[in-house]
Amino acid sequence: MYTSSSSVSISSSNLKIGIVGFGSFAQFLAQTMIKQGHKLTATSRTDYTDLCHSLGVSFFRDIEAFLEAENDVVLICTSIMSLSEVVKSMPFHCLKRPTLFVDVLSVKEYPKTFLLQVLPEESDVLCTHPMFGPESGKNGWKGLTCVFEKVRIRNQSTCSSFLQIFQSEGCQMLEMSCEEHDKVAAKSQFLTHTIGRVLSEMAIESTPMNTKGFETLIQLKENTMKDSFDLYSGLFLRNRFAKQELENLELALQKVKQKLLDRMNEEQDI
Repeated sequence: MYTSSSSVSISSSNLKIGIVGFGSFAQFLAQTMIKQGHKLTATSRTDYTDLCHSLGVSFFRDIEAFLEAENDVVLICTSIMSLSEVVKSMPFHCLKRPTLFVDVLSVKEYPKTFLLQVLPEESDVLCTHPMFGPESGKNGWKGLTCVFEKVRIRNQSTCSSFLQIFQSEGCQMLEMSCEEHDKVAAKSQFLTHTIGRVLSEMAIESTPMNTKGFETLIQLKENTMKDSFDLYSGLFLRNRFAKQELENLELALQKVKQKLLDRMNEEQDI
């Protein structure tokens, strides 16, 4: 079950946040964190030294030095498919003290299970999914949803301070189990991406006589294709509920097609 989390306590404490994977989504989150006064460090397979310098973020090429930087929070912003490789390569013995690890992946059961398996037992774990990105959140986060599960939390203050990053921006905070998240996401996010990619394969384009509904489909296709196939495949391969939704979509299309063929046969019999 899930609840709207008015229970997230409010804290004004600034955090030292280390970001693993400083791609476009991490950069998007970092801008708001910096604005709020949090101190950021980052590490990534790509060299973002110059960008981080311009943002006031300390960039580490060396993962050991990154982990020794005594971050309150390590925020994992890798792709879904690279999570295992990146996290397994981290020398956790370099951590100076218990740390809150947070992921922002679009699937939740997989990172929850994996992080509990590989992280030091003394590390806290918070699974989150901000349901927005650089495009939908470009004018602010007010009213946008952030889903989370407190998987293993002993330092309540650090956890609350991190969640407050989103709450203070006006996000709708939704506390939900990782399993329930993936069930819902398979029926919504994965299905949306699938239909958008089907429309792309059909190469639909704007016409001189667009209806509002067709314009919505074009926009869906364009928005979906802004995301990589790596992300899309991750939504499928790392969400155990996605395969069933794909089969449900295929079955539904077959049913609609059969209804049309039945009507065609009825017309021919008249």
